[in-house]
Amino acid sequence: MDLTVVDSFTDRPFAGNPAAVALVDAFPDEDRMQAVAREMNLSETAFVVPRPDGAHDLRWFTPLVEVDLCGHATLAAAHVLGGSGTFHTRSGALVCTPAARGWIEMDLPADPPAPEAVPPSIAPALRVEDPTVRAFARARSDLLVELSGADAVRTVRPDQASVAALGSRCVIVTAAGDRPGVDCVSRVFAPNAGIPEDPVTGSAHCALAEYWGDRLGRDQLVGEQASARGGMVRMGRHGDRVVLGGQAVTVSQVRLVV
Repeated sequence: MDLTVVDSFTDRPFAGNPAAVALVDAFPDEDRMQAVAREMNLSETAFVVPRPDGAHDLRWFTPLVEVDLCGHATLAAAHVLGGSGTFHTRSGALVCTPAARGWIEMDLPADPPAPEAVPPSIAPALRVEDPTVRAFARARSDLLVELSGADAVRTVRPDQASVAALGSRCVIVTAAGDRPGVDCVSRVFAPNAGIPEDPVTGSAHCALAEYWGDRLGRDQLVGEQASARGGMVRMGRHGDRVVLGGQAVTVSQVRLVV
């Protein structure tokens, strides 16, 4: 099996979020795909199978589990295929199209988070003071926590066991942007998926686009994921869909010999 490693949501290597993409004639059995993802040890490994009509079937695996939606590995798959593609997935059909200056746009399902009272477990899990937590909301599979400012997001050091005990796929920590051209800042922690911190998370921006779009009264936004690697995500709201834009860079080729 040959795989291509792509850094997504960045225009330079060794930034953004790396994903491995395997173009295969048919999906290997699930144990094999999970073993390959564990061996690659990236946030996601994507397996892509061509269809007779020119579209593709797509599945994503973290080192620990198969997931229902992964934005950065979809971006990586489209990049490997030349910048465009229609992918049939657990989350329906996802269409990727090339945009100006090497960007790729992905049409993904929106994930509007529903506001709730802040649970008492949130501040201790994130290791922040209670006043730092401004708001809490629950998306389809993830929790969203708004903090008092971008500095709080950048410096948060959560307790991973406590984050895992919250029971969600991911905990999205966010705040308003702190520089021109950036509407929101976020970080994403996903210990239940085998990812202590995800570098740049496309699926999280399906919720962030809705959350900050409502807050700011706009449909076009830009998000910065403030992980150590960092990355930028363009967001556009279109009814029950979100169009995410990102760049991608190929960094390596891997050949499995077993």
